[in-house]
Formats: sequence, structure tokens, C-alpha cells
Amino acid sequence: MKAFTYERAASPAEAAAAAARTKGAKFIAGGTNLLDLMKLQIETPPHLIDVNNLGLDRIEQTTEGGLRIGALVRNTDLAADERVRRDYGVLSRALLAGASGQLRNQATTAGNLLQRTRCPYFYDTNQPCNKRQPGSGCSAIGGYNRHHAIVGASNACIATHPSDMAVAMRVLDAGVETIRPDGSTRIIPIADFHRLPRDTPHIENALEPGELITAVTLPRPAGGTHVYRKVRDRASYAFALVSVAAIVQRDGTGRVALGGVAHKPWRVEAAESDMPRGAKVVTSRLLADARTTHHNEFKVLLVERTLASILNKA
Repeated sequence: MKAFTYERAASPAEAAAAAARTKGAKFIAGGTNLLDLMKLQIETPPHLIDVNNLGLDRIEQTTEGGLRIGALVRNTDLAADERVRRDYGVLSRALLAGASGQLRNQATTAGNLLQRTRCPYFYDTNQPCNKRQPGSGCSAIGGYNRHHAIVGASNACIATHPSDMAVAMRVLDAGVETIRPDGSTRIIPIADFHRLPRDTPHIENALEPGELITAVTLPRPAGGTHVYRKVRDRASYAFALVSVAAIVQRDGTGRVALGGVAHKPWRVEAAESDMPRGAKVVTSRLLADARTTHHNEFKVLLVERTLASILNKA
């Protein structure tokens, strides 16, 4: 790990301003992903800004009937919150499917959204990786890519986003509240927050330099049956081969988002009108532009069967 300087911010605005003053500075809260990347020298920030004491650790009702989740709410606390379990069950289930209890106790809401890919070539500094070193190439293309993306990928990157929570947030139509270094604020729809790789896979989200996430907002509960199904190589502490977050209403209509198949949580709203027609039809529209390899072509059928299981249960 390379040497770095450190400070504790006293307010969200101060934290954002501090990040803007030092090129390459990073915010740190739980550190469950950043510290690992620093040890491997994949991330080498010259300056860390501790945001743990900013009072962003509360879950509050909104005037619109939804929830406002502070950026520093720990994953364990969010999954256990009575309002989340009752009205946003898909989110609670997704959180409990991620990582281990010890990591959930430390990981934060904002950090979960911002975690970086678990592509093994990204973590191997001896291998070319456009996400780690732009322009160096993508070792996963033509390599062993069983866990990699089948939709939304590009010739520069076929990595997948690892977050379970983000998939549930996508199906819930969450919004990401932020503050910029100049003190201005905005809300980024979750659909626009994560970026597809195109030819700049190292730019992973819509945040501007120094911009700090302060909260995630959920709209009024959608009702229906909430399901999160994660298919993985082992029963715990493994990232998804495929995951499906779904909200199904009594008439068979609903919403569905996928994890483990793309560079971001994958949702195609136009496909959801076909949910009453069954999983095969919905999957064909969700994955209409799939580009598979012989290692990961199984994911298409796995999505269909997982979604069919969810719809039958619902």
C-alpha cells in the first residue's frame, strides 16, 4: 500500500470540497472494497477523506411516502429495518444475499453502489485491463469469462457489476442524492447512475469529481410480491452468476432487474409488459442483444429458468 494523507470531514459539503482540492482523493467509510484495492495498488489515492461522522446514517420517511436512506447506513441495519422488510422486501433480501455478516456490518449504502467489479483480470495487476489501466486491453475477452457480461458489454470491457443491493435499487426506481464541491445538490435516477463500458470502462458512474453520495431515496411502496433470487457457485460469500430482482403483482404484471449479466444492474422496462406471458418471452426481450461466449452462454437459459421459478412462486 502506498503512502497517503488522511482527514476527517465535518460536513458533506466540506468532504466534497476537500475531494475537489486533491486530484485522485477518495472518500472512505466502511472501506470493505477500497482498502483491498489499495493493498493491491489497484487504487492508489494520495488522500483519503473519512466521511463516517457526517450524520448520514439514518433511515427516514419522505413526504411522498417513501424512504430516504442515508449514505452511511450499514447494510445490516438497512436489511433489518422494519419498514424495509415490510414495504421493500426485495431490497432486504438482496442485502442478505450479499457478502458475509461481518462485511454487511461494516459496508455502507453508498459504498455498496460504488463497489468495483470482481473480474479476476481487474484484480490481477499482471494482466491488461482497460478498467484498471485505460487503453491496455481487456484480458477477459478471449480469456476465461464464465462470470462475465452477456449484455451491455463492449469491445473494451465485459466485466459485470457485483452489487446485489444495486439490482434491487434498480427494480425499485431509487434515486441517488449527492452534493457537489460547490455545495449544489442533485438526485440521479438509479437507471442513470451506473454507466455501460463502451470505450471508457474506467468511468463507472455518473458522479462528477469530488461529488459525494449523501442518501438513496425510495419511492412509495409498489406492493406486490417481492423476490430476490441469486444463483451462484456456492451457497454463501460468492458473487452472482445470475440474480433476479422482481416485484410481481396479482395480475401477473410487475418489474424485473438482473444482476451478474451486465456492467450495471440490467433492466429493460419495455420487456415488463410481457410478464403475464411468461419467463421465456420476458427473457428474450431482456437479453435481446446478448453476446455470449462458450463459457457464459449458459446464463441466458439460467435467467429464463430463474425468472420462471420466481413467477411460478409469485
